[in-house]
Amino acid sequence: MEDGQIIQLYWDRDQRAIPETEGKYGKLLRSISWNLLHSREDAEECVSDTYLRAWEAIPPARPGAFRNWLGRITRNLSLDRWKSLRAEKRGGGAEALLGELEDCLPAPAGRSVEDVELAELLNGFLRGLTREARAMFLRRYWYGESVAEIAGALDCGEGKVKSSLFRSRRALREYLEKEGIAV
Repeated sequence: MEDGQIIQLYWDRDQRAIPETEGKYGKLLRSISWNLLHSREDAEECVSDTYLRAWEAIPPARPGAFRNWLGRITRNLSLDRWKSLRAEKRGGGAEALLGELEDCLPAPAGRSVEDVELAELLNGFLRGLTREARAMFLRRYWYGESVAEIAGALDCGEGKVKSSLFRSRRALREYLEKEGIAV
């Protein structure tokens, strides 16, 4: 079923919307949540909460990029869950991803950056990357995939992925500093 048809089911308050969403995007949403939480139970709960949030938001919302919209909801719910659990050891999940980006993210002190402005800056930065570097960056820091998973999906070595991510993080830091954002 096409995204527009699924959204219309939500709009019409037709309960088939949730099974249709699960059938089309459930695997992706569980993957996003799993990559951050490394807990099947927590991932399942975040995905279920995603469907509830979608049900509550449509209407009045009519998301244009339904897949990305659902992914963002799942990712945010998973990060919230991770923050509340916080018992995870360093070296995996969201803590490792955030640790990798620590030197690239705006500092709390200095120029204040609104979320919308930061999103625009990140989009501008990503547009400047090569297609492959952008794919690696998004797979790692948006979808939470491991270096090995990225290498397998893009048919390249893990070393190439690691060095590309390192260069992209360094370039992001330089880009944000050039834009006047304290990192």
